Formats: sequence, C-alpha cells, structure tokens
Amino acid sequence: MIAVDQVLARLRRWQAVAQLLASTAVDGRLAGGSHTWLALLHEVVEIAAFSQASILITGETGTGKDVLAQLIHRLSACTGGFTVLDCTTLSPELGGSELFGHERGAYTGAASARDGAFALADGGVLFLDEIGELPLSMQAQLLRAIQERQYKRVGGNSWQPTQFRLVCATNRELEAEVARGAFRADLFYRIAGWRCRTPPLRERQDDILPLAHYFLQELAQLARQTPPPLDPAVREYLLLRDYPGNVRDLRQTVTRLWHRHCGPGPITIGALPPDEALLAPAWPDPQFEAAIGRALALGMDLPSITRSATETAIRLALEEEQGNNQRAAARLGITDRALQIRRKAAGARNNGVA
Repeated sequence: MIAVDQVLARLRRWQAVAQLLASTAVDGRLAGGSHTWLALLHEVVEIAAFSQASILITGETGTGKDVLAQLIHRLSACTGGFTVLDCTTLSPELGGSELFGHERGAYTGAASARDGAFALADGGVLFLDEIGELPLSMQAQLLRAIQERQYKRVGGNSWQPTQFRLVCATNRELEAEVARGAFRADLFYRIAGWRCRTPPLRERQDDILPLAHYFLQELAQLARQTPPPLDPAVREYLLLRDYPGNVRDLRQTVTRLWHRHCGPGPITIGALPPDEALLAPAWPDPQFEAAIGRALALGMDLPSITRSATETAIRLALEEEQGNNQRAAARLGITDRALQIRRKAAGARNNGVA
C-alpha cells in the first residue's frame, strides 16, 4: 500500500508540474521547446514550486541564468520581492555594506543608515549573480549570514534576522574553484542545495527560431506593431550562425535586424548589418560528427548509418514543408519520384517487410 501511495503522490506531482509548465507564469514568459530546454524547465519548476532548497545555476554567459532565477521567484512560496546582487561589483572595502547595510557614520561618506541585500530580501528571494567572482575575504562573512539567517550592519552592534530563499548563479566551474582554493567548500555546499545547468544555444538549436520569433514579438509589442515574419534566407542564416554569447547574442542579432528592417513584408537578408558575415557554415559541423560518433559507438555499420541519415533527412524535410512531397524533394535535391520510392522503401522496412 505504501508503494501505491508513493506512485499516486508522484503522479499528482507530475500533473501539478505539467500544469505549471503550461501556465502563463512559465509558458507565457519562456520560449523554446527543445527536449534539452523542456527537461531543464521541468526540474526547475518542480524544485522552485515544491521545495525551499537553495539553488545554484551554472552555465555559460548569456544562457538565461537570470531568467531562471526570476522564474524561481515567481513559483516560490515567498511573498517578498526579488533582490539581485551582482557579485562582480563587490569589493572587500564596500562589499559588507552592499550585503548587510551600514549604520550612519560607519565609514567616511556614510551620511545615513542604509539597508543591504540581506535586509531587502527578507521574505523574498535573494539572487546572488556571478557568485564565483566573490572575493575569498568576503565568502566567510556570506557563509555565516546564510547559515544563521542573521547579519550585522557595518558599524552596528545588533544582529538582524532575515528569511529568504537563496538563488545563486555563476559561469565558473565552482567544483574546480574549490579544488584550487579559490572558493570555500563549505560555502559551495551551502549554496548548492540543488544544482542546474543552463545549456548553451548550440545544445538547443531547435530553439533558435522560436526564440527569434519571441524576441520579435517583444520588440513589436513595445512599438505597438505587428511582428514581421522572417524571410527563409534570414531563418537559414539565424540557424547557421554561431552564437558565442548564446541567447543574449541571438537577442542582440534579432534586435539589430528589427531596427534595420523597414517597410511592409518580411524581414529579408538585406536587413543584416554590414558586419554580419555571410559565410558558408562549416560542414560537417561538430554536432553531426558527434552523432556519427555515437552511432559508431553503438556498433552501427556504414549502411545502417547511411540509411538512418537518409530517412532522418527525408522526415525533417517533409515536416518543414508540411508534408508537401514536391517541395521536400526540391529541398533534398532529388526528384519527386525518387522521394516517393525512398519513402515507400523506408515504410516497408519499418513494417518488417523484406
């Protein structure tokens, strides 16, 4: 009976998470439908809504760590606000004031008392962005305040209580920083009650066009206009372009296209800024080579790999052309008749016909 109760509880949890994923708090604010992105969102939504664990978000610059932190705040049970502190701005001299506040006259220039991040976050979420940049000298102060949920203002004598949910983010590998002595191990384990990694855009390429349309809708809404469609050549360019800055880089690219676009009709390749290089993409690219490597590791021979690649290309071309056989054949560089023969042969293999 206990096992049955556990299964039912897990099913109810899955249902609740699915409802949150479909809500405007999540689906209406975050674009992307790739498997990688949806799997991450499922984890984040469950931990955010059904626990009070501290969360450490890691990932490359521009992958949306701050967006996930805001999502955690929206889904948390906290009634307070969302307090952000950029740890790259903290210095050993003034960092204590930013974190804990100060009393009047605590140091030269402190003309009045001031609250710090710990006071402002009381009842809400405290987001420490780029915590990997925090100087070692300040990490011990931060650890104590996080552990005891109380702090002293700089120049003060009394301890002040505070309750908040802690979310931290970094583009550093903190385990490596701990190993080399640049980050305190006890602080790392305190902030990493649960960990997640935001994938770079190259690992969620299926989300490039949905994200581009999402950014266009935002820009059009601000301008009170209808978002223009993207010309096929522009869509292809966006899919083939490299994004060293990840999603932030894509947003900037779409914004530049928006500002250069004029007149009715879709955004065309002519709206590309002059410094956007129209270079032929490298092929095979690393993702294709990785897929072939996985196939070889699974023991597939060359005819099997060739057949799988062909059938996958046919399926994707048909999906992109809404099932139109003639247009899909043109995309693949074969005749309509040849595509029909290949589809029939693939169907026979899938049905077990020799």
